[in-house]
Amino acid sequence: MLEKLNKYRLGIFFVSQMIILFGSLLIPSEFLESVIISLFFLINILAGIVLVSKNKRLIYLFFGLFILLIIDSIFRLDHKYSYFNYFKMGGYFIFYSIVTIQIIKQVWEAKIVDRSVIFGLISGYISLGLIGFFICLAVELTNPGSFQGVRSVVANADVLTERLLYFSYITLMTIGYGDITPKTPIAQKATILIGLVGQIYLVVLTAIVVGKYINQSLQTNEKK
Repeated sequence: MLEKLNKYRLGIFFVSQMIILFGSLLIPSEFLESVIISLFFLINILAGIVLVSKNKRLIYLFFGLFILLIIDSIFRLDHKYSYFNYFKMGGYFIFYSIVTIQIIKQVWEAKIVDRSVIFGLISGYISLGLIGFFICLAVELTNPGSFQGVRSVVANADVLTERLLYFSYITLMTIGYGDITPKTPIAQKATILIGLVGQIYLVVLTAIVVGKYINQSLQTNEKK
């Protein structure tokens, strides 16, 4: 089963990420949105399992997270136990960190630049934004007031996560509107890290893929 899905692993991962990020633009109902997003988080993790299919230890780790999320979806543990949210966020952080490393490795080692490699390149960048979000969330939860512009929504977990997710991607893309700003030293260092990693990814990995594609095109033309 994993071998059949392996060919489409990066495409599935990319599509599920896009639904997770932009599902609210397409789904008007908040309840339906919550169900769909939860479903695609599970699909995202399944795609991650396929990505690490050669490493049995990672498969067991990701499968454990997958089962945990199913249990949470059924029994709503995050509403019953406040500490469970921290545990779940930690699991997501580990998941996306490992997956990002795996994607970078697979894109780096790819000999042919095809649609799958392009999906992988984009998915890796999206995953960096999610990692940045979990870092920012951890900073804000452990040091309240670290980010100016989110204080009024700290009591609302859903709004807080949306604001920090937005801030992570705005920082990763070096747009910086200034509506949310890091105020504490640890928040500022986290912000620098997110922006720096995003630029390194674009400059190094994207350049490698473009270089491979140019060489591939030249070789194809020479054969003709």
